[in-house]
Amino acid sequence: CYVFNCSDQMNFQSMADIFRGLAQTGAWGCFDEFNRIPIEVLSVVATQVKTIQDAIVKFSKPENREPEYQSLPSGTPPSKVGYFDFMGDIISLIPTCGFWITMNPGYAGRTELPENLKALFRSCAMIRPDMKLIQENMLMAEGFQTARALSVKFNTLYELSSALLSKQPHYDWGLRSVKSVLRVAGGMKRANPDLDEG
Repeated sequence: CYVFNCSDQMNFQSMADIFRGLAQTGAWGCFDEFNRIPIEVLSVVATQVKTIQDAIVKFSKPENREPEYQSLPSGTPPSKVGYFDFMGDIISLIPTCGFWITMNPGYAGRTELPENLKALFRSCAMIRPDMKLIQENMLMAEGFQTARALSVKFNTLYELSSALLSKQPHYDWGLRSVKSVLRVAGGMKRANPDLDEG
C-alpha cells in the first residue's frame, strides 16, 4: 500500500500518474487528507477513478478479456487481465488495485467532495482513539514496568492541560505530541534504567 499526503499543489496530471501506476501494478493507494486537493482537480479525479473502476468491473468477466487473458484469475494471484484507455493512454490493468481516502472535514482550506466522487467511495466514520491505551502501549514499548499506572497519570495530565490551559495554537495535546513526549521519556528511561518510574 502506498500512502500519499495530498496537498493543494496536486493537479490532475500528477493524480493521473499515481492512478496509472496503481492500476498497472495492482497496488493499493491511500490518499491522506484527500479534501485538501482543489475542487477543480477533484472533478477530474472522479473521472479517473471511475475509468479504472469500470475497467475492473469489465475485466472481472473473462469473456470481456482478450483471448490470451481469459484463463487468468481476476485477482489472486495478481495478474494482468487486459488493457484499457486511461486518459488517452492504453495501459494494462491488474485488478487488485484499490483506492482509499482520508479526510479531515472542518479544517480551513478543505474542500467538500463533489457528489460524483463521493459516490465512488464508501464512507466510514472514525472515532477518537483511546489515548490511555495508546499511551500504555507506548510506555511498555519504551521499557517502563509500570506502564498502566503511568498511562493513567499521563492521560490525566494531558486531559487537564487541554481543558484548563488557554486555547493557544502553540499548545498541542494531540497524538503527535503524546508520542513525542513518550519517546523522550523512553530515551531518559534507557539512559537511566535504575531511575524510579513513579
